[in-house]
Amino acid sequence: MKITRTIPAPDTPPSAVFAYLSDFTTSEEWDPGTLETTLVEGDGGVGSRYRNRSVFRGRETELTYVTVDLQPDRLVVMRGENSSVVVHDRMSIRPGAGGRGSALVYEADFRFKGLARLATPLLRRPLTRLGDDAEQALARVLPRL
Repeated sequence: MKITRTIPAPDTPPSAVFAYLSDFTTSEEWDPGTLETTLVEGDGGVGSRYRNRSVFRGRETELTYVTVDLQPDRLVVMRGENSSVVVHDRMSIRPGAGGRGSALVYEADFRFKGLARLATPLLRRPLTRLGDDAEQALARVLPRL
């Protein structure tokens, strides 16, 4: 299941948005389910690994995220996985309207594994709400960069 949100940041340059999002530990500030994100391997560049503790539907879970792609001022791609789900987060950054500031296109693609896959239709509403909450948090945080 894929969730896509576009967040304008008219006063924040793409370089600031990229610097912020490429440090995945900041997910604690904008991902509503995240309790803690810790860099466990690497320097934050491609191939770096993060441990992410989150709560979803009242249940605590842990995912291992890997930085898949970084294109300065343009793109951050992360892949998270645990025993029941694989998540691909793609954060595309472009100049804002009229060349002013930035626009962030945030895509989260959830692929459930095993028995959890059977629950995918039931998770549509909670995942949509999670996307809405992340959009609101990013809209609050990005202008402060």
